[in-house]
Amino acid sequence: MPAILLSTLNARYFHSAFGLRYLFANLGKLQADAAIREFIITQRPLDIAEALLAEQSRIIGFGVYIWNVAETAQVVALLKKVRPELIIVLGGPEVSHEWQEQPIAQLADYLITGQADFAFAQLCQRLLNDDPPAEKIIAAEPPPLDQLALPYRFYSDEDIAHRLIYVEASRGCPFKCEFCLSALDQTAWPFPLESFLAELQRLYQRGVRHFKFVDRTFNLNAKIGARILDFFLERLDEQLFLHFELIPDHLPELLKTRIVQFPPGTLQFEIGVQTFNPTVQALISRKQDNAKTEENLHWLRQNTHTHLHADLIVGLPSEDLSSFAEGFNRLIALNPHEIQVGILKRLRGAPIARHTAIFDLRYNPQPPYNLLCSKQLDFATLRRLERFARYWDLIGNSGRFHHSRPLLLGDDPFGRFLMFSDWLFAATGQTHQFALERLFDLLYRALTEALGVAEPIARDSLTEDYRQSGGKGRPAFLQPKLPPKTPERTAETILTPARQARHRC
Repeated sequence: MPAILLSTLNARYFHSAFGLRYLFANLGKLQADAAIREFIITQRPLDIAEALLAEQSRIIGFGVYIWNVAETAQVVALLKKVRPELIIVLGGPEVSHEWQEQPIAQLADYLITGQADFAFAQLCQRLLNDDPPAEKIIAAEPPPLDQLALPYRFYSDEDIAHRLIYVEASRGCPFKCEFCLSALDQTAWPFPLESFLAELQRLYQRGVRHFKFVDRTFNLNAKIGARILDFFLERLDEQLFLHFELIPDHLPELLKTRIVQFPPGTLQFEIGVQTFNPTVQALISRKQDNAKTEENLHWLRQNTHTHLHADLIVGLPSEDLSSFAEGFNRLIALNPHEIQVGILKRLRGAPIARHTAIFDLRYNPQPPYNLLCSKQLDFATLRRLERFARYWDLIGNSGRFHHSRPLLLGDDPFGRFLMFSDWLFAATGQTHQFALERLFDLLYRALTEALGVAEPIARDSLTEDYRQSGGKGRPAFLQPKLPPKTPERTAETILTPARQARHRC
């Protein structure tokens, strides 16, 4: 029975808890008496508590995030009710700031704010030595990266076979975008490159082919980025897939010469555009060269096989509907493969809070703390835009509507898709659980009834999209329309006056 358990509730089974593995790697001698236990948020809190209590541990540390704080609070409450003497330690971004307002923090024995890689081990050592700290809140300083034990050997064979494998070449971010917790960082710190590449090699030898880099600014240091890309170029195979997050306006030639060498299906770049409005950018301390951003996105789309995932945020301070619409249309013109439309969230500790009163920003008090309304966007408009974002992900980002998407968007992509979104919600009252055939039928109706597309053109484009999607059914729009059935003319109907026939029933 391990004395120390490291646990969290992941959003999905295929996610892996990167932070827990860092904590485990840096436990030192305590590793022999510790274990990682991961769950998912769809499991019942009572079942999770039962599994944890069965291990009879003395200390349980939980990683708490915006997506699991509510469920984790239920688990912690159950644990403390059954075994009050069990020591609960919390850490993670959701409890590192404004923790005084968090019910889960009141239930815990200790709370570590910041990067707990070393602080958790130090706390556990004291607790197991019966030397508990008097203070409940422990503020952890960022650890020197060259002193950290790296976590990669603690990915199990099952993780490698079934879960995302996260890696990081650096921590922190030098930029101060106020909607992001990374705005609190002083700068970005790289890990020692040679030891990091050695870890990548070990993962590759174990069969890892999907690497998700969590660096906030992978392309910040072009020389390091180039070395990492070279590592993978030397190991290309048909299963390799790499995900990086990029600064949109910084793409040096040193990186370009590597990026063009990757074949289709290998690279994915997540590019945070967020807004094209210079006034909004200045207000939230975001430094972004919009012309360079457009130039880089255009170059990537035209000259590489990279899958481009670009982000926009709805509801940033001072950005109204027309400004967001202009930014959306500007991004659509650059033709990234996906546009992730996200509603502004007020992350605990993020500097965006300083604009709350001035712009009357009102957020959901429950996770994920999404914006409900503001001076520029009322509640009804925000709800429309939430549906817009959902339907865009369902249709615009799906890759299923290559031929019909241009008909849907026309020469005003935002305006027409918002019109479609309003129509779809009015027709169905749903934002989820659309069967594929029904979705095609609804899009056919929207194109012909609401957006003025000629019926033969809509039918032909959707037919080709459905064929390419691999669908095996026969949506209603593909079924031949039969002429109305003509009633048989009998002697009785011929002789009965029309006015009397209407009243025969």
